[in-house]
Amino acid sequence: MNVLILGSGQLARMMALSGAPLGIEVRAVDVSNHKVVNPIDKKVMDIHLETAIEAADAISVEFEHIPEPLLEQVNRSGKLMPSVKAIAAGADRVKEKALLDKLDIANCPYMIVDDATKLPQAVEQLGEKLIIKASRDGYDGYGQWRLSSKEQLPDIQQALAELDLKKVPLVVEKMLSFEREVSLVGARAKNGQVALYPLVENLHHQGQLHTCVAPAPAITPALAAQAEQVFTALVNELNYVGVLAVEFFQMGDTLLVNEIAPRVHNSGHWSMQGADICQFENHLRAICELPLGSTQVIAPSVMLNVIGCDLPPKDMLSVPRTHLHGYMKTPRAKRKMGHINITGNDYAELGEAMQKLQKWLPKSYFPTLNGEAERLLQLK
Repeated sequence: MNVLILGSGQLARMMALSGAPLGIEVRAVDVSNHKVVNPIDKKVMDIHLETAIEAADAISVEFEHIPEPLLEQVNRSGKLMPSVKAIAAGADRVKEKALLDKLDIANCPYMIVDDATKLPQAVEQLGEKLIIKASRDGYDGYGQWRLSSKEQLPDIQQALAELDLKKVPLVVEKMLSFEREVSLVGARAKNGQVALYPLVENLHHQGQLHTCVAPAPAITPALAAQAEQVFTALVNELNYVGVLAVEFFQMGDTLLVNEIAPRVHNSGHWSMQGADICQFENHLRAICELPLGSTQVIAPSVMLNVIGCDLPPKDMLSVPRTHLHGYMKTPRAKRKMGHINITGNDYAELGEAMQKLQKWLPKSYFPTLNGEAERLLQLK
């Protein structure tokens, strides 16, 4: 089988690596120039985009911000999964909020703002502590502004002055005091079969995911049921095919949706070592009409993102049950260079491994490592 992925980054790379044992050849499209590349080594292939579209059995995406002309061209093939509607909901926060509201899914209180002079109205409606998000092209903390007091309004309004908010409005959300962020990754096949991974706990630093713990500690059956209900409502409404990720804020016994991602997701990377079948293989299975694989947890896991620096020395692999996944990138600030998966018999064992890894993982690039290791050591 042949699969074409729009986007040629690390997610396409990991799909290609997962597809090879199944005999699925994965090609990728560099959306900046429409060249077809091998997603593993990034070499340009001797095939035109139109030919690659025609040859593909299925077409999918590795990120939601696909240029509209390219998305429309691919969609005409009838092979795109998930649908344009689903991809648009992940790419545009206004559409995402409309979808959540239509399905009566709890999310952060918000206001759509298409003129920076209307921000004082948002303060009156939502309070003076706000998260201000561009409705499109924002990720990993980019395209976001934090308002902690009304005194900051003039500075933020000035920062927004050059933006065309009529074209790309803001989604202004009330800043909530939540306990933690958790996420649910799952897959849905064309025939409606669903396979869900457990809720995982995400720890961010400066707007980027740094650490993911799977399964999330202290998840009650009621919380798990809430997350599953939200996932089911979304995939049924969108007639979804493939892997979908849903991020939640936990506030006591309630989960509020933060955002949805219509693709394989950073918070699912742990599944490469920690689950029977990883998210990348299950995405390919879904879009290629193969039976979905088991999402059963093999062992408690931690995923550590390597951000902005060279990959750590290979000596780190001396720590038992530690796995390194590099993305073949040149380092730059805030760029995801790879990730580390650790498995253990329990959370305390994960914490011990993380402490050992500090020898090779500098605090300047792994600022949450020590604190998270100490926390896991206290869990049973």
